Amino acid sequence: MNFAFTDEQLALGAAVRDVLRDACPPAALRTERRPGWRGLAELGFFAALLPPEHDGLGLGLTDVLPALEETGRACLPGPVAETAVAAPLLPKAAGGELCVSVVAPGQAYAADADLADLLVVLRPDGARLVQAAELTPRPGIDPCRPLFAVAYDAYEPLEAPAGPVLHRLAVATAAQLVGVAKELLARSVAYARVRTQFGAPIGSFQAVKHRLADVAVAVEFAAPLVWRAALALDAGAPAAGRDASAAKAAAGEAAALAAGSALQVHGAVGYTDELDLRFWLARAWSLGAAYGTSAVHRERVRAALLGGDARRWP
Repeated sequence: MNFAFTDEQLALGAAVRDVLRDACPPAALRTERRPGWRGLAELGFFAALLPPEHDGLGLGLTDVLPALEETGRACLPGPVAETAVAAPLLPKAAGGELCVSVVAPGQAYAADADLADLLVVLRPDGARLVQAAELTPRPGIDPCRPLFAVAYDAYEPLEAPAGPVLHRLAVATAAQLVGVAKELLARSVAYARVRTQFGAPIGSFQAVKHRLADVAVAVEFAAPLVWRAALALDAGAPAAGRDASAAKAAAGEAAALAAGSALQVHGAVGYTDELDLRFWLARAWSLGAAYGTSAVHRERVRAALLGGDARRWP
C-alpha cells in the first residue's frame, strides 16, 4: 500500500509548522498558555474535520496527521487534539475561538480544563457536554498541560457514541507523540554532535549512535501504524479500534524511548529548568498516558487478536 501523503496534506502540515515556528517558540512555553492558537484558527486547522455545511474544510483525520505531528514537534500547549477532534460534535467550537477539553472513561482528570470553554465527558453510555463545572487543580508532570479534577451537575447528552471519539482522540494524540519523538531525537542528535568527552563528540561513540538509532527505528515503525489507524477510522473499517490501539501503543513507546535517550545523551542538564528539553520530555510522558497508556492499548490489541479479530483493511 502507498502510505505517501498528498501534496495538500503536506501543505497543511507545512503551514502549521510555519505558524508555530513564529508563534510558539520555546520561550513562549514559559509564558503563554495558548501560543499560536489564533494563527491555527485563522488557518482553519480547528475546523478541518468539520463538514463544509458547518463552515469546515470537510477533511478526514488522515488529512490532518502531518499538521497534528507539527503541533507535537512544537510542543504546542492547550487541548489541541481535543478541540480539533471534538469540532464535528460541537460546530460552534470549530472556529478556534472556543476550545474543548475531554474527560475519558477511566480518566480521573481533564487536561487544560481551565482553558476550555466546553467540556466533553465521555462515558460508556455516550458523550456529555458540560458547560459549567467545578475544577480542582491536581499535580501533573507537564507544566504546559495542567490537570484538573472535574465536578458537574448539569450536562447535555451528545448523539455521538463515545467509542469512535476515543479512537480518534487516541490516534490524534499518537500523531502528536510522533512529532514529540522526532523533536526529541533531533535535539539529542544536535547535542551529541557538539558535546565532547575524551576529546571527541559523544555522537561518535558507538553506544550513543546505537541508542539514537533505536529511537529513529521506533519512530519510523510507529508512524505508519498511526497513518493506517487514521485511514481505518476515516473509512469506518471494522477493526479501526484495534488499529487505533496499535498506533497509540507504538507512538507512546517511541516517544518514551526518545525521552529516555534524550536524558541519557544530555545527562543531568536535560531536566533542568534552564534547558528547553524538559518541555518535550514532559509532553512525551503526559501524552503517553493520555487516552490509555501503551500497556493498556497493547492489551486491547492482544485481546482483539486472541479473540479472533484478525481482520485486515484494506
